[in-house]
Amino acid sequence: MTGIQLNGVTKRYGDTEVIAGLDLHIHEGEFLVFLGPSGCGKSTLLRMIAGLEGVSEGQISIGGREVTDLPPARRDVAMVFQHYALYPHMTVYDNMAFGLRNTGVAASEIERRITEAARMLELDALLKRRPAQLSGGQRQRVAIGRAVVKEPEAFLFDEPLSNLDASLRTRTRVELARIHRRLSSTMIFVTHDQIEAMTLATRIVVMNRGRIEQIGAPLEIYRHPATRFVAGFIGAPAMNFIDVEPAGENGGRLLIRLPVDNVVIPTTIAAGSLPPGQLTLGVRAEHVVIDPDGALTGRAEFIERLGDRSLAHVSLASNQLVVIEIPREYELQAGDLIRMSIDAAHLHLFDASGMAHHGG
Repeated sequence: MTGIQLNGVTKRYGDTEVIAGLDLHIHEGEFLVFLGPSGCGKSTLLRMIAGLEGVSEGQISIGGREVTDLPPARRDVAMVFQHYALYPHMTVYDNMAFGLRNTGVAASEIERRITEAARMLELDALLKRRPAQLSGGQRQRVAIGRAVVKEPEAFLFDEPLSNLDASLRTRTRVELARIHRRLSSTMIFVTHDQIEAMTLATRIVVMNRGRIEQIGAPLEIYRHPATRFVAGFIGAPAMNFIDVEPAGENGGRLLIRLPVDNVVIPTTIAAGSLPPGQLTLGVRAEHVVIDPDGALTGRAEFIERLGDRSLAHVSLASNQLVVIEIPREYELQAGDLIRMSIDAAHLHLFDASGMAHHGG
C-alpha cells in the first residue's frame, strides 16, 4: 500500500496516554493537515511518523515499508520545524546541501537539486548569505528548500508558519500550495490554525485529546461537522450553540423549541432518530437571518466590522449571546433591536454525547 499507514498507533508518557490507538491511511500525494488545539497530540503524532518519538504500541508504514523501529534517517521523510533549525555558520547553499552531503549524494546532483529548489522558492540571490542575514520568511523558505532537495517520500511540517507575521503566513501558504501542486508529493502539516488547514488541505484530520474527531475535505468538515467539538473548533466566528428541546414533529420531521421567545423551528431531521437526553442546536453566523417577520428577537450588543463583512453580537432574551452575519444592505448599530429567523436547512443538532445529527 502506498502512502503512509498508521495502525493502532499509541503513545504513552508514563501512565498518560497522549495518542490512543489511532488508525489512519494517508494517501500518496495528498496534503493532509492535522488540526487541533494545543496538547491534542498532533505534533506528537507527526514526530512519531518522523521517527523522532517512539511508538508505545502499533505500526507505521511509509511507502509500503514498515518503519516503526527505524531511525529518522532511514524513513525517507523530510521535516520542516517551527523554528527553522538552520546552521547559523553556514550559507543558505550549505544548509540546503548538508543532509545530501552526509548521505553521499554527488556534488553535481546536489548542485542540480539546490538550483532547482532555489528557483522554485525564489532563493537564487540568497544562496551565499547566512541565516542571520535573512528575514524570517526567507529563513522559512530555506528550511522548506532543505526539505525539498532531499526528494523524500513525504514532507512533514510542524507548525512552520506560527513564527511569521500575517502577510508572510499568507504568502508562505501560497508557496506551499504551489510546491505541492508542482511536486505532487505527500505532505503532512500540523497546525492549530483553521485558516491554514482550510486553505491548504486536501483532507483535514481534526484531533482532540489524542483521538480523531473527524476526517474529511475542508468544506465537508465545515458544512457537516461530526461532533460538537468539531463544529465549535472549525469556523470563524465559532458556531452558535443554543440548548433546545423536542417540540413534536411535522410530516415525520422533528420540531425543536428554543428556550427564548418560545420559538419552534422545523428541522429536516427524522423524528425519533435522536437518542433521549439534552439537545443542542448549532447554527453558523451566516445562517441566522435578519428577518422583519422572524420570531426570534435580540439586541445588538456589539458590531464587529471586518472590511467586506460585518458581524453582530446579539443578546437574546435569555441573555445568551449569538453572532450573526449582517447583510450589506443593513446598517445596524449597537443597541438596535433585531428580529431573526434560523435557516432550518443549515442547522445542526448535537445530542448529549456531542455527536451531530444532520437532516436529509
